[in-house]
Amino acid sequence: MIVYLSDYISQYVSSFRVFEYLTFRAVLSLFTALFISLFFGSFVIKKLQLLHFGQVVRNDGPESHLKKNGTPTMGGILIVGSIAISMLLWCKLDNIYVWYTLATLICYSCIGFADDFLKVVRHDPHGLRAKYKYFWQSACAITLACCIYGSASTPAETTLVVPFFKDFMPDLGFLIIPLAYFVLTGSSNAVNLTDGLDGLAIITTITVASGLAFVAWVTSNSNFASYLYIPYVPKASEITIACTAIIGAGLGFLWFNSYPAQVFMGDVGSLSLGAVLGIIAILIRQEFLLFIMGGIFVLETVSVILQVGSYKWRGRRIFRMAPIHHHFEKGGWPEPRVMARFWIITIVLVLIGIITLKLR
Repeated sequence: MIVYLSDYISQYVSSFRVFEYLTFRAVLSLFTALFISLFFGSFVIKKLQLLHFGQVVRNDGPESHLKKNGTPTMGGILIVGSIAISMLLWCKLDNIYVWYTLATLICYSCIGFADDFLKVVRHDPHGLRAKYKYFWQSACAITLACCIYGSASTPAETTLVVPFFKDFMPDLGFLIIPLAYFVLTGSSNAVNLTDGLDGLAIITTITVASGLAFVAWVTSNSNFASYLYIPYVPKASEITIACTAIIGAGLGFLWFNSYPAQVFMGDVGSLSLGAVLGIIAILIRQEFLLFIMGGIFVLETVSVILQVGSYKWRGRRIFRMAPIHHHFEKGGWPEPRVMARFWIITIVLVLIGIITLKLR
C-alpha cells in the first residue's frame, strides 16, 4: 500500500524512491510488525484477561505446567494482526503470492480461533474435535494448492528442488497439489505440537522464517538463482517481506511470551504460523528445505506419532511424555533449558539448510 503512495510522491521528491528497494521495505516490515506487537501487546493481554480467555492445562501434563492454568491464551491474534497489517503496508499488492500468504494466515487462524474458543468456553483442553479440525485444515490446503497450480505460469513455479542435486529438479505439474496439501497440513500441525513451552514455538518460528527470508530473496534474484542452481521465481520477492513481518511480530510476541509467559499464542497463532511457513516454502519451491530448517517441528511431530503408535501396538510408551519437549521436562530439564537448547538446534539446522543451496 505504502509502495504505491511512495511511487506517486517520488515523482516530486526523488528520495521516496528508496521505498522501491526490497531490502528497505523488508526491514520496515519487520519494524512495523514489531512495533504493533509491542504497542498492543499489553492491551491484548488485559482484554483476554477481562474476557476470561485463560489457558486450560491438561491434568496429565508436567506438574510444573499446572501453575499456568488461567494464563491468557489466544495471543496469536496479536501475531496474526501484526503480520497482516505489516504485509498490507509494505508488500506490492499486485503480487499473487502476497494474497496466497495472507489467505493462508487468515484461514488457518480462523480454524485455530474456533479451537481456542471452544477450549475456553467448555473449559476442555481438547477444543475443536479432531475430525472437524482436520477437515477444515484439509479444505484450506487443497483450495490453496489448486490455486497455486492454476496460477503457475512457468515451470519454475512447479519444480521440485531436491537438496544436493542440481541436475535433478523435476517439474511436478499437477502433483504439486498433493505435495502442497501435505506440506500445509503437516507444517501447521507440527508448529501446533511444538507450542507447549514458553517461547519455544515462537522463537523456533522466528529462526526458520529468518532462513526462509534469505532463500526467498535469492530465489527472486535471477543472478543468485542461476548461481545456486535453484528455480528463479520473480514473484517470490514479496515473500521476503512476509518473512520479515513474521520475524517482527514474533519478536514482539516473545516479549510477552518468554518464560514465565504472560500470554500464550494458542492454536490461533500456532496453526496459522505453521501454515504460513508451509505456504512460503511451497511458493519459493523449497519444501525439502523447510523439512531441514524446521527439524525441531519434525522431531516434535515424529515423537507424537511414535508414542501413539507404540502405545497402540505394543502397549508401551517410548518417551516419558510426547511431544518430545515434555519428555525432557519429565527427565528434570527446566523449561528455559529445553527452549534454549531446541533454539540452538534450530539455528544449526537453518544454517545447514542454507548451506545445502550451494552444495549441489
